[in-house]
Amino acid sequence: MKESVPAWPSSSPVPRTVPEAEPAKRIRVAFVEDDEDYRESVSGELGDHGFDVTSFADGVELMAWLGEGADPEIIILDWSLPSISGIDLLPRLRRNGIALPVVFLTGRSQPAYEKLAFDRGALDFVDKARGVPILAHRLRLIAEAVKKPAEDPDLVDNFHCGRLMLKPKVSRAFWDDVDVGLTLTEFKIVHLLAANVGSYVTYRSVYDCMHYVGFIAGSGENGYRTNVRSCIKRIRNKFRAIDPEFSEIDNYQSFGYRWGKV
Repeated sequence: MKESVPAWPSSSPVPRTVPEAEPAKRIRVAFVEDDEDYRESVSGELGDHGFDVTSFADGVELMAWLGEGADPEIIILDWSLPSISGIDLLPRLRRNGIALPVVFLTGRSQPAYEKLAFDRGALDFVDKARGVPILAHRLRLIAEAVKKPAEDPDLVDNFHCGRLMLKPKVSRAFWDDVDVGLTLTEFKIVHLLAANVGSYVTYRSVYDCMHYVGFIAGSGENGYRTNVRSCIKRIRNKFRAIDPEFSEIDNYQSFGYRWGKV
């Protein structure tokens, strides 16, 4: 004989309903990919991972959409696109004052392509073979990393450091009022160094600035230093094209760099 279950006593308190956790904020991304099937597949899967995706078949459509005032948080580009390739679209975005983080999602996984993407100002480079879950994870890391600068009032107004002037709103650097022509990544490094004028910034901190905290790349445990040195060399050369006597970026061997001498 089954034991009867007593009714809930009327005098007993009603069990409290545990409120559901607030859903994570959906991240707005623009995705440019000319392969329609792949574009729809990735867009759908990113949607399942908490992203609001607006997709385009080419860069012309993206530029028109941005020109209408759209405000995505991250742009994802394929390398091979009709009309204008992704790698050529990136500097065009920068010239139009669009300083949004750009991630390449491409099947061209060779180091030469990755290096060129970073040289042009990309924030990340993801091989299509890695899959959407990896892409989604890296997009979230980027979205979290760019929140703090956006909320920091010091990064909104023009920043002056001697003969250097930085305009964070458009990611442009000026030396004696001449635009240095830095990529987005180069601009971020110069801003990091100048904001810590007189103090050395470690190789690791510079590398995290190039990508995001914890990004792993390079050959060996400290392989990232080669990438940092190459980027610093390009930055110096751009300043020296304007001022042959430029010497503001000082190196402390095996540690890092600083802006200005003490």
